[in-house]
Amino acid sequence: MASEVETEREAIEDPIAYFLEDQRYHGRSERTIAEHERVLRAFEAFVESEETPGGPVESPVEAGRRECMAWVHSLRGDLEPGTIATYASYVHRFYDYMTQVGAFESNPMALVVREMDESIDTNPARREISVPDMREFVAGIPHPLERAVVLTLLKTGVRVGELCNLDLRDLSMPVESCEMTLEPRVQLDGRPNSLYVDSEPVRGKTVNGEERTASNKRKRATVIPVDDELRRVLEEWLAIRPDAASPAGPLFLDTGGSWGQRLEPSDIRYMVESHAREYGWYRTGGGAAENVTPHYFRHFFTTHLRDRTGDRGVVKYLRGDVASDVIDTYTHNWGDQVRRVYERNVYSLL
Repeated sequence: MASEVETEREAIEDPIAYFLEDQRYHGRSERTIAEHERVLRAFEAFVESEETPGGPVESPVEAGRRECMAWVHSLRGDLEPGTIATYASYVHRFYDYMTQVGAFESNPMALVVREMDESIDTNPARREISVPDMREFVAGIPHPLERAVVLTLLKTGVRVGELCNLDLRDLSMPVESCEMTLEPRVQLDGRPNSLYVDSEPVRGKTVNGEERTASNKRKRATVIPVDDELRRVLEEWLAIRPDAASPAGPLFLDTGGSWGQRLEPSDIRYMVESHAREYGWYRTGGGAAENVTPHYFRHFFTTHLRDRTGDRGVVKYLRGDVASDVIDTYTHNWGDQVRRVYERNVYSLL
């Protein structure tokens, strides 16, 4: 007698339509569903064509690792590496979901995705730190400013210059423990608990009434979710934040010799180096492969969030990397796709 799982497999005539319908039930937007369908149907057409190794297969259900590899290879030359990685993540998510619901036996794209030549901030020689070890590191930072700076870097993946250029108007969240009232910029309307990372600030350019000493390398402005952990730490910092010397209202200000001045990249690097050295993660002459620096936190964010989500498109959006033919999916569908993926998968550090 056939099992219920076997019966369900036989009943699914169109696996892609089944997957997309479930995504609609899960609240995915029509724009996201249409983008996934376009890529999945192209994948389906490929594996059912004569281009596949050993000849065509009847449907994606019958496709294996080699068919998936051949499809990825077929995209090279026509698309950017980041776009290919994004499309591969769509197919990976399709197989992963269908495997979890018992419709497929395995996910042939899983190994292909892991072994793909990833173009976003990878360095196999770099020190690898687990989430529990990073959590212990964060716990050893008592000062509210330093704790907020480190956690912002770890939870958002922003660059040092981008963190220094943040103003109060770039933050949208309730502040309950102090008398401060945030007035977020218009780009954050309807996007509570969010951080706006602009692409405009350039060293020497005046932005929001202040000449900047650092540049944002982000190609397009990005809205990044602020989860409960980061919100709590930022609120602790705002409760003791001194008055700013700048009319721009910088988010992070010096509490030492340059009291009330915007933090500069050198301040952040010294701050992180000091804590990393105390923890045994920094050695003079150690180099990028050994030492933990502010840029390492961007690597940590990319690696752990990408591995947890399997969604390179969302991670690329959060990092500010642009794949022109997919980025609008995340820009227009921010509240549905980016926040949901981020909140479900971001690691806990407190």
